[in-house]
Amino acid sequence: MAVPALRGSMSFLRQSLTIASKDLRSELRTKEALNASVAFALVILLLFSFAFEPTEVETRQISGGLLWLVFAFAGALILNRSFARELSNDCLDALVAAPISGAALFLGKALANLALLVTVELACLPVFGIFYNVPWTQQFWPLMLVMLLGTWGLTVVGTMFSALTVNLRLRELMLPMLVYPIMVPGLLAAVQLTAPLVMGQPLAGDLIPWLRLLIAFDVIFTALALTLVETVLVR
Repeated sequence: MAVPALRGSMSFLRQSLTIASKDLRSELRTKEALNASVAFALVILLLFSFAFEPTEVETRQISGGLLWLVFAFAGALILNRSFARELSNDCLDALVAAPISGAALFLGKALANLALLVTVELACLPVFGIFYNVPWTQQFWPLMLVMLLGTWGLTVVGTMFSALTVNLRLRELMLPMLVYPIMVPGLLAAVQLTAPLVMGQPLAGDLIPWLRLLIAFDVIFTALALTLVETVLVR
């Protein structure tokens, strides 16, 4: 019994990685969403730096919230393209009809979106450190962990609603309206964790409950997405 289950898991993972590789190659060929997302994020960071004085203590304390605000807005540009790029030539119908599970299709697209979002975030961090005068490199690896967990939650929810709204005429407007309210617990935990970390404080003490909340958010919504994606895709 263990051998067929292992083979099934390997096949599922291989199918997901194939979808992720296809999406990444498609995006890197044009770089439309990636370039737009990076430019948008940098412009917002620049505008916020004009609105607040980076040397003020209050600004440095809310810098984590500003950072996730930028990530959430810029991420919508990438997430919206996740299933929309498949509309031409009925590619989405072909993917749904292909001999792969909906969960594998969803996971592959989520992994591709995660890679693109992390790329945008890594491009923003050095600029963020300069504009807001924060020592974000002091807790680099804990910060990377929080960013990865927060980005995965945003990716899972965003990819699911991208599939749900792909055939709507106003999907660019509907996607943020659906994603951001659902993301409130995850974004709240990410902000509460990021603000001290970018100031050089360790990931300990009162931050641990927020870390557990962020992990629980990711686990719950990943399980829900993998369970419900078949219904969304074949609607």
